[in-house]
Amino acid sequence: MTDYSTTRARVEDYFDRSATKVWERLCSDAPVSRIRQTVRMGRDAMRAMMLAQLPADLSGARILDAGCGTGLMTAELAQRGAEVVAVDIAPQLIGIAQEKLDPRFRGQVTFASGDMTDASFGSFDHVIAMDSLIYYNGADITGILHRLGARTRGSIVFTVAPRTPFLMAFFTAGKLFPRADRSPIMIPHAFDTLAQTAGPGLGRVGRVAQGFYISECLEYRP
Repeated sequence: MTDYSTTRARVEDYFDRSATKVWERLCSDAPVSRIRQTVRMGRDAMRAMMLAQLPADLSGARILDAGCGTGLMTAELAQRGAEVVAVDIAPQLIGIAQEKLDPRFRGQVTFASGDMTDASFGSFDHVIAMDSLIYYNGADITGILHRLGARTRGSIVFTVAPRTPFLMAFFTAGKLFPRADRSPIMIPHAFDTLAQTAGPGLGRVGRVAQGFYISECLEYRP
């Protein structure tokens, strides 16, 4: 079983060196392939689902966007009035997010590259982590929730890869490639198994299945 620090390093290497341009294009209006278009549509639907779990007016609230990527979620949180700490493991993605952010909201957003669980980022009213925990095993996800939960007054809204036949096949096939050639492989999780370790504060929100994008939204209340 890969530990948290090893997985984190692999994810950082992938997104900061191998996949930056791919994700910048995917998270824009630029033309993409039919498969990537389904991923784009799925991510748009999931982002809307996650945002719906938070108040429409976030004025005065401090929000952690954990794994902010190119900043689409960050921008929407800022538009609602939140003070946002936007953290991503990949410095290049942080640079893109900073460039894309509407100048009107720059005073509300603090960007940082690093570990989303770093205690130096302070405490929050809510945390959103969209598709940033999907590469970690159950023990690591529980640890992340508990570490963030100790500094979060409200909810942690996050996504996991659900344990579906399609994703299990994808996960198994990914393990057949030589380790040096693999991108980070998402690890499918069953809700009941996660709930056993995360505790009674874990709840289901909903699932998005759009072509090649399959993700489940969960909510954790410390």
